Order: sequence, then C-alpha cells, then structure tokens
Amino acid sequence: MKYTEGAEIRDTKAPAGPIEERWEKRKFSAKLVNPANKRKLQVIVVGTGLAGGSAAATLGELGYNVKSFCYQDSPRRAHSIAAQGGINAAKNYRGDGDSIYRLFYDTVKGGDFRARESNVYRLAQVSVNIIDQAVAQGVPFAREYGGLLDTRSFGGAQVSRTFYARGQTGQQLLLGAYQALERQVAAGTVEMFTRHEMLELIVSDGRARGIIVRDMVTGEIERHMADAVVLATGGYGNVFYLSTNAKGCNTTAIWRAHEQGAYFANPCYTQIHPTCIPVSGEYQSKLTLMSESLRNDGRVWVPVAAGDTRAPGDIPEAERDYYLERIYPAFGNLVPRDIASRAAKNVCDEGRGVGPGGLGVYLDFRDAINRLGRDAVEKKYGNLFEMYERITGEDPYTQPMRIYPAVHYTMGGLWVDYDLQSTVPGLFVIGEANFSDHGANRLGASALMQGLADGYFVLPTTIGDYLANGPYGEVDEEVVAEAEIKVRTKIDKLLSINGTRTPDSFHRELGRIMWEYCGMERTEESLRKALELIPSLREEFWRDVKVSGTAEELNQVLEKAGRVADFFDLAELMCLDALVRTESCGGHFRAESQDADGEALRDDEHFAHVSAWEHTPEGPVLHKEPLEYEYVKMSQRSYK
Repeated sequence: MKYTEGAEIRDTKAPAGPIEERWEKRKFSAKLVNPANKRKLQVIVVGTGLAGGSAAATLGELGYNVKSFCYQDSPRRAHSIAAQGGINAAKNYRGDGDSIYRLFYDTVKGGDFRARESNVYRLAQVSVNIIDQAVAQGVPFAREYGGLLDTRSFGGAQVSRTFYARGQTGQQLLLGAYQALERQVAAGTVEMFTRHEMLELIVSDGRARGIIVRDMVTGEIERHMADAVVLATGGYGNVFYLSTNAKGCNTTAIWRAHEQGAYFANPCYTQIHPTCIPVSGEYQSKLTLMSESLRNDGRVWVPVAAGDTRAPGDIPEAERDYYLERIYPAFGNLVPRDIASRAAKNVCDEGRGVGPGGLGVYLDFRDAINRLGRDAVEKKYGNLFEMYERITGEDPYTQPMRIYPAVHYTMGGLWVDYDLQSTVPGLFVIGEANFSDHGANRLGASALMQGLADGYFVLPTTIGDYLANGPYGEVDEEVVAEAEIKVRTKIDKLLSINGTRTPDSFHRELGRIMWEYCGMERTEESLRKALELIPSLREEFWRDVKVSGTAEELNQVLEKAGRVADFFDLAELMCLDALVRTESCGGHFRAESQDADGEALRDDEHFAHVSAWEHTPEGPVLHKEPLEYEYVKMSQRSYK
C-alpha cells in the first residue's frame, strides 16, 4: 500500500504559557453563546457511552437542542457499562504523594512519551471534578470504614488514585450519565434516537452539518441536520475479531468521517490487556476481561520449568516464577498493561505457559486470602470472581485464575485539536473515538476519566467557541442527497452479491490476520504480509459475501456486513501505520526495535510525532504533528 507525505500539522488551539494555566486561559478565551441563541442551535451526538451520554446531557442542560443517537436499544447498553476496575483522579485522599502533576507525569510516561502535554495536563486537572460530579449523581463509589471514598492502585502508578464501585465502576458511572441524559430527554432539550446506526457524515460548505442514519428496526434511511456533530462512538478493537469489546463495537462512524476529510491519528496504537480469560476454542466470538484491579492482590506467576503440567497447587513455591515481581521490582504486578502483556507473551513463548495450548499465566490470590481473609477479598472482587467461575468452571478462591493478553482498547482515533475538533470544522470527537490523551499506551482506569472529562467538562466549553458563529444556515440539498445515495448504493451492493460466505467468516479471518501479523508484536515482514493478505481477502468479501434478508427490516447480517467492510479498510491503514513507524513505543512493539532486555526501544529523533493520516482518492497522505515536551523529559521508560 503506497502513501505520500503531506504538510506538517499543528494543534493551534492549545494556549502557550505555564501548563497549569492553559486550560483556564482557553476557557476564558473561548467565545460564549448566550442562552437565547443556544435555543436556536442544533447539535448531534452519536454514541451514548460515558463520553456521549455525558456530553449530550450537559449540552442539553446548557440549553442547546441535542439529538442523541445509539445503535443499542437503550443508552444503558453502551460498552462503557463493561468497564470494571475504576476511574483515576488526582484527589490524593490517601495522602500518599499523588497530585495533578503526578497524574500528568504518570500518564505521559505510561503513554511512552507519545501524547500531548497540554491535553494530558488538562485531563489530570479535570479528573478531580469528575469524582465530585459522579458523587453528586449518586454513583455508589466504595468507601472506607470512616465514610471517605476508597481508592486502589492500578498499573503504571505507585500511588492509590483509582476510585471504584466494586467491579462495576463503568456500569455505575454510565447509569449516572444516563440519568442525567434522561432528565434532559424529559425536559425536551435532548431527542433520543435508539436503534439508529450512523452510516454517513454530511459535510456541506466544508463543515460537518449532519448524518445519514439507518433505523435498524424498519430499515428506513433518515437524514438529520445540525450546526455541529459530535462523535463519541468508542474504539475499533473489534478489527481483531476476538477482543474484550462488545460485539457491536465498530469503526463505521469514525471511518465515514475519515473518508469525508477527518484525519485518522496513530491507527496502529492498540492496547493489549494482560488480564483476559484465555481463548478456549474456535467457537468463541469475543473474549472476557478480568479487571486490572485484580493485580492489586493477585500475584502473576508461571512454573520455573518449561513444560511443567502439574496442577498449580502441586507446584511448590521454589518452583514458581513470579516474573513481574522479579523483572520489575519497583512496580511488580502493577506495571503498565503493555509491559505486563509482553512479559506474559515472553514466558509463554519460552514454553512456560499454563492451560490449553500453553497460552496462559496464573493470577493467584492465595497470599491475599491468607493475609486478608476470604471475606475481605470477596468484598473487593466478588462479582469478578463469580464471573470467572461461571465462564471457566474453576473456583478462583481455591485455585489461581488463568489469564492471557487480549485486544482491549485503541489509543488511535480521529485527530483532534485541543478543542476536540477534528480537521473537518464542526466535527468534534470525544472519548475513545479520538486519539488525544493516551499516547502509545493507556494506563488502566484512564478511559473512564477521559470519557467523562471530555463529555462533562471539555467539550461543552470548546464547542461553544465554534457554535458562537452559528447558526450556519441551510444545508445544501444536493450534498445531502448524494450522501443518502451513497448509503443506499452500498446497502444494495451488499445485498446483491449473494455469495457463499457469511460476514462473520470474513471478520474472523481478518481478525486472525491482524492478530498474527499486527498483534502484540510486529515486524516489517509480518506487516508486509498483512498488507498482501488484507486486500486479497477484501476483494473476496466483495465478491462472495452472502447477506440474507432485505434492507427494509431488522437485518443484523446486513449490519455486520457493513461494519466488516469498514474494518477491512481500517485494518489496511493500521498495518501501514505500523509499518511506517519503525520504532517500538507502548503498545506498538516492533521486534526490530528493542533493547538488550527486550524492552520497547523508541526513536525520538524520527518518531516523536503524531501520525495523522488523510484519506484521498490517490491513497493515504501522512501528516506529522511534532510532539514537544517542556515539562516531562523524554527518557527510556523504566518500571524496575
């Protein structure tokens, strides 16, 4: 796949000056919209997870007219509900040395120095407000005996800054955002469209002005116009087929925006989560995550000797290798996700993995149960232990869990500036759908932090600066008609092929290619192989996919086929981005670029930049945004 290099890109919205003053400076300089004018403005928000739900609720409360879209039957089913372990915030209730600056530093370091300083510092600042907001909504965070909010540790930090609601933090936070959203629905400021899938972005006169959606129940194609469009549609981890994401998670919305001119940044940055229940057979269509919070009390180990198939209880202490504690004594089992994932892969590659196929390591709670008692462990992790037992048939109270890395989160996404606006004016992108805050690796418990920061606090301020110049007038009818024709043409094409293979079979094969050649470890050879296989498989898809049913009904096969078609195009760009970035950083590990200890070896001279890809008829164009560090010195990451 050929590409060309284009002009450098810069974020011109982030103010200069002391980093701790930049967000306040930007808030003051942003134009305001008076209440009477807000009632004349329309905003579309696609997605109702933590980012989209909180954004729609807040914009509605501010007085804008909001249309909120989701493909689920209720906003409560957004994938944010699956988040387990917690949400980071620099409250320092423990008095253990945490601060806004330390959260900022840990996040930049955790992202392997591939994130913007201004964005990350703002995230750390806003984090303290999120907890107050959630508590005011009634989110039942865990509390200590005296009534204060409790915190626990997560990977990549040596302080305890993660607030949690047992193993259901995402669910509880989403219900808080959902009730705020429904309050605005009842007030008439938000109009809710469930079971609607966005299939095209409408760009008129250079601005994002609306979307084309399909009513997933009736098949009707609808047009919706607005003065600004907000995408909060999550990540694209399902390009790998097997991932911890819900089966509905897809890339269609952001890929449509990319085709309409929105740059796609760092698509190769994929997070592999170290604590997933291992694959158990070909029949599986998704994987289940065990929260990273379990690494607070669980100890990760494998047998010292390769090929040791004894039951874990029969392996004496002297013949166990607690490899994370051995290799990384400072952080131990709480190293960041990319570090823990690669370490697990390495010991399994040495033949020391456990379980079927040797693709697993133990996460053992024996010491914690002996130290704290079973009741205390059950209070902290009971629902997670129950979920593990239901899936595996094994009791984690009496034998160690088996875990193995799996695709979880995507740090890449649409390029946005400090205001969260894409390269298409009027198109704002929030939460996991953008690239902005995590660099090459996201620290655990920071996804919920970013989603709520963007939705409750950042976007409602910055979008006003754009909308202050609105309303933007009528949308060109010809442009809308063309967008609708494009959607209908693609649907008709998918239905007309009448081949022999299901969309799922193509998706599974694409996922194998991506995991094998662009997964936890990439090489030039593997990536070039993927770039040969993906176009060939895509060609077969458009020749031999079978989509049953019609377009004028509930048709999940049609939905899947459209999403898989977009995954093919995204997969190709991901592999190209990984091929061009000939360094290792965070979750992007090129085998050719590692130090003597097997750790990721960055190349700051050539790759201290964001890779922002433009879609053109002639092929991808790479625009580089230089990353400049004033407050954190770039250095080789060490958690030892």
